[in-house]
Amino acid sequence: MKKLSFLLLGITLGCAAQENAAPKLVAEDDAFYNYVAKDAEIEVLAEGFTWSEGPVWIKEGSYLLFSDVPQNTIFKWKEGDSISEFLKPSGYTGILPYSREPGSNGLTINNDGELVASEHGDRRITKMPLVGGGKFTLADTWEGKRFNSPNDVVQASNGTYYFTDPPYGLPKQQDSEIREIDAFGVYKIGTDGSVEMVVSNLSRPNGVALSPDEKTLYVAQSDFNAPYIMAYNIQADGSVDEGTVFFDAKTILKPGLMGLPDGLKVAKDGTVFSTGPGGVLVITSEGKYLGRIHTGQPTANCAWGDDGSVLYMTANHSLMRVQTKTVGDGF
Repeated sequence: MKKLSFLLLGITLGCAAQENAAPKLVAEDDAFYNYVAKDAEIEVLAEGFTWSEGPVWIKEGSYLLFSDVPQNTIFKWKEGDSISEFLKPSGYTGILPYSREPGSNGLTINNDGELVASEHGDRRITKMPLVGGGKFTLADTWEGKRFNSPNDVVQASNGTYYFTDPPYGLPKQQDSEIREIDAFGVYKIGTDGSVEMVVSNLSRPNGVALSPDEKTLYVAQSDFNAPYIMAYNIQADGSVDEGTVFFDAKTILKPGLMGLPDGLKVAKDGTVFSTGPGGVLVITSEGKYLGRIHTGQPTANCAWGDDGSVLYMTANHSLMRVQTKTVGDGF
């Protein structure tokens, strides 16, 4: 999501409030502590980034990759090592200047162990081996028109990809002269390489995730007027139904809480961990809000790592983590 949008929201709600002073756990229901222990420490692992995003854990090698979108760079973090550049340029290979956020955003590892990236500047979804190889474009157009700026991506076990395409990476965003598609869509890439827009009526689709049984597609919307997490039933052909509001973040907005629904991940039991107002929200599979991992700053995304029980969080200029009492889907 746009860093500027987070800042404007923070100003609107009173971002200087002490609410954002330090990381902490905020339980709204005692069941929150079934997922994060009361004494769990929120660690700051690294700082100094422009806008950190899209973390993904690499099991083979035990390290984390994450994007810095404005810096057009994917960074690597490994326990005991210093932060290093993994890939630059990460999302824009053209002539600069382009936009304020030209780099890669959401990252995932596909079923073949390759790194899949949502690239703002080059306006495409790509894959590449983690060692010794170049990029391959999975999709860069729909009906002959270039995407806006792919934001986040997930792959199902059958090989189908789903990704979101808001305007955040375009020059002038929604008002960009180079914009070719009217909608800010959610797309499906079939196993045959075909591209289909499966959701066309969202104003700012952002983070995307699948339920453990892969029957539900979650899409977070980073729109201050409609800060929803949507849930769509996935049909047999990979398309989705009209969807329902899974969680409305307006219900928890209050002065001092910066951020909107953005990146999200799902635990093995179906619990959703979504960035949103105040940090990372913990929401049951039925849509009940339990509390938040309060990072103290606008938070873009999160990912399961280590043995699957550690949640890594990209929060503005920082990389953070917290030990949980659950395990992420896919581990």
